[in-house]
Formats: sequence, C-alpha cells, structure tokens
Amino acid sequence: MMKNNNIPDISPERFKFIGTDAKLHDQKFETKQVGYFRDAFRRFCKNKSSVVAAIIIIMLVLYSIFVPLLCETNYSLALTDTTYLSYTKLQPKNNLFVKLGIPFWDGGYTTVLGPANYNYARAIGEETGHKNILRDYGKTVDEKGKEAYKVRLDSYVNNGFTYMTLTEKQYQDLQAWQNETGIQVIYPATNDAKATDANIWYVANKKGAAKLDADGNFVDDYKTKGNDGAYSSLRIEGDPGLDNPEAENRYRYAAVTGDSSSVSYKCRIFKYTYFQYRYGFEPGFFFGTNAMGQDILTRLGAAGRFSLTFSICISLVNLFIGAVYGAIEGYYGGSVDMVMERITEVLARVPFIVTATLFQLHLAKRVGVVPSLLFAFVLTGWIGMAATVRMQFYRFKGQEYILAARTLGASDARLMFKHIFPNALGTIVTSAVLIIPGVIFTESTLTYLGIVNLDSSTMTSIGSMLANGREYLSSFPHIIFFPALFISLLEISFNLFGNGLRDAFNPALRGSDE
Repeated sequence: MMKNNNIPDISPERFKFIGTDAKLHDQKFETKQVGYFRDAFRRFCKNKSSVVAAIIIIMLVLYSIFVPLLCETNYSLALTDTTYLSYTKLQPKNNLFVKLGIPFWDGGYTTVLGPANYNYARAIGEETGHKNILRDYGKTVDEKGKEAYKVRLDSYVNNGFTYMTLTEKQYQDLQAWQNETGIQVIYPATNDAKATDANIWYVANKKGAAKLDADGNFVDDYKTKGNDGAYSSLRIEGDPGLDNPEAENRYRYAAVTGDSSSVSYKCRIFKYTYFQYRYGFEPGFFFGTNAMGQDILTRLGAAGRFSLTFSICISLVNLFIGAVYGAIEGYYGGSVDMVMERITEVLARVPFIVTATLFQLHLAKRVGVVPSLLFAFVLTGWIGMAATVRMQFYRFKGQEYILAARTLGASDARLMFKHIFPNALGTIVTSAVLIIPGVIFTESTLTYLGIVNLDSSTMTSIGSMLANGREYLSSFPHIIFFPALFISLLEISFNLFGNGLRDAFNPALRGSDE
C-alpha cells in the first residue's frame, strides 16, 4: 500500500493534553492600541496635499490673528480713513528690495511723464533731499507722440506736499519735534496775500506743489527771504538743535493768521516727513495702501479675522441645528421623516440671494448688517448638514449594537447621540469644515456685488476689499491682488483639507493603505 504524501501527519505523538486548571488566553499584543482619532490622524498625515493645505490654513489664521496685533500703529491706519493726507494707493514696499536697488516691490511704479510733471517730480527730490525718481530711463514719446520721460517714481515721496492749518500748540509741538530730530516737515509757504508775516515768497499752487517755469526751474530761484532781505537755501544743513537759532528759524515757514487770542498757522507740509512725525516711523507698507489710504497688510488681517470668525460661527450653528434636525429625521423615519423633509424642501427652494437681499433691506435696519447676514445664512444653511446626518442615521440605526443597546433599555436620546452620532462624526465634521469656505466665498460674492456692505472704518471683510479694489485693477492691481490671493489660498486649502478629513475619517478606508 502506497503512502499518500498529501495527508498530513496526525499521529498521536504530535498531540498533548492540557490540564483543566490551565488558563487559556490570547497572546498579548506587543504594540499599543490605536484609537479611532489617532488612526484618522495617521491616515490624514499620509495625504501630503491635505497636510500642506492644513499648514497654509494655520498660517492664514495666525496671520489674521497676530498681524493686526503686532502692527498696532498700522492697524489704526488700516481702520482709519487717512485720505486727508493722501496716503492713498501707495505701492507695496519691501526694504530688502529697496536696499538691493531691485525695481520691484520697492514702493515705486514705472510711468511716462510729460516735461512739466517730470520737472515737478524732480523738484520734490531736490527740495526735500528724498530720492523721488528711483530710475530715469530717459526720453521717450507718449501715446500722442509728444516728448516724454520714462521714470520709476517713489510713490511715497511723490505724494508731495499739502497745506495744513495748525493751532499754536500743534505748530509749536511740530517745531520742537523738527528741532529735536533734524527732520524737516514744514516747508516754505506761500503766495497767500494775507501771509504778511511769512518769511518766504514764491509761487505754489493750492495743493502745495511748487510751480515751475518753462525751463523747469523753481520760481524765484526757489530761495527763502529772511527778515534782512537776504536769501538762504531751503535745505537744512547741519544739526538744527535748540541751541542753533539760525538753523531753527529755517523751519518757521508759516503764514500767521488770526488775532492774538486764537493764532493759527497755515503751513506747507511734506507728507512723507509728517507721517514720520505723526506715527513715529517712515511710511513703508509691505502690501501698500488702498484707495482710502489704509494699510492693506493689517486691514487684510482684520478682514481675514472677521471672515473666518463669521464663517466658523455659522458652521457651528448650522452643525447644531442640522445635527439635531437630521438625527430626528433619520432615527424615527416614517411619517416624522416625511413631514420634516417636506419642510426642508420648501425652505431649500427659497433662493439664498433673495433672502440675503431682503434681510439687508429690512432686517439690517433693526439688528445691523452682520446679524441680518447671519440670519440669512442660518435660515437655510443647516439643510445640507441635516441631510448628511439623516443619511448617516439611516445607515447605522439598524446595526446590531444599536439593537443590543435598545434591548438593554437605552433611551432614544441615548441611542441617537451616544451610539449612532459618534459613528457618523467623521462625515459630519468633514461637512462642517467644508461649510467654512462656502460661507466665505458667498459672503465675498454678496459684498463684491454690493448687496451687503461690510466695509467701514472699524470693520471690513475679504469681499469688501475685493469690491473696493476692482476699479483699480488696471492702474493699482496690488489693491485687489492681495485679498484675491488670500481668499484663493483659503478656498483651495479648505477644500483639500476637507478632502483629507473625509478620507481619514472614512472607516471603509482603514487599513487600505497598509
């Protein structure tokens, strides 16, 4: 008889008896147990695009929180209208590019000027000592074929001069600051007929710009006339300290008006150095300024903070309402589900843009713009969340562990929120996160179209900044570029982040990548 090699050896010698008192147990795991959220985090980290998106979101959030706080002075500029000094539409300025002499992000802009404007730009630099023409590319012709000059101007210095009427105290304080720092703010005034006490006579226009002759020279050789009839240079030489009356007097170019009880000084102010006097630092804005003269860097941070806070609040409210509503629908089903679904269908058919417009026209007058917009988002915004929760409850309520818990006497509320809801948490959290970019984009659309106005001296939003910058897209693109870049990064990052969360919290994918 031949032996079959396919039959395993089951001889009695291969077996042994185990005593009845022996303890039988599974082998202890050598590794630590991995919880649901830890496992989700590990799988999320394997999605590189989602991790990068999460980092970008964190950076944008930190930017929105800390930049307005760290740049407190700029923040006051960002929320205050400073158009009276025309710090408007200043170009982005990076001191590193300025030091390297790179014609990019240096606060300048390239333009073509006619002879008169070219001479005026040159005159500002010669009078103040601040370099106004950063690069002179030489002569060219303009669109009409006339002689012109292509130059790169410093938008901060080219702001030029303005007239300001100061009280005696303001004038004395400014004089003291000039004497202390050696920085000249008050420049010669004026062709005002009433300025009989002024120690300078030359021609300037109503905006404070010196008028030039046909040859591009300053009128009257642009020199000061002292009490003795002699002329001296306008430029400050040496250290004009308090112990140097001669140098100190060179600051006193002001027209005195009023009687002895209320004296005022009409001064011709150089905007660049007056900014230094007022705020304590030279004007130089990393993102430039907008059409209202507000710092875009800090105002964008304030706008991002408002938009993120507003969208997160709406997301939480919609999550709460949608979770409760959808849980009741999905758990009880039947006629309860049918009635509640009909209600959501009616609300879902109401156009959101119509609701937001009506709320802004009527409700905003009573409760304010922001609360009325919040009501518009909440009125129908929870419907999608309710549908998601309802679907998850239908999915899990028939599972064996739910039946076991019901058999043990668990109440409906405990079954809904203790047993079913945690298992649907991954999908629900992902949906809640994706509400945030949707709200920001919708709010930006409403403000961009002018339906909602969230722009004021103390508040703004991303959409408001986009709306305010659209008319300067061709002439001053930086005003709209940075808000557009911010919202683009935010929208793309939140969508990638949401996709990563969806995959990480999906139990069906657990272990699929191992």
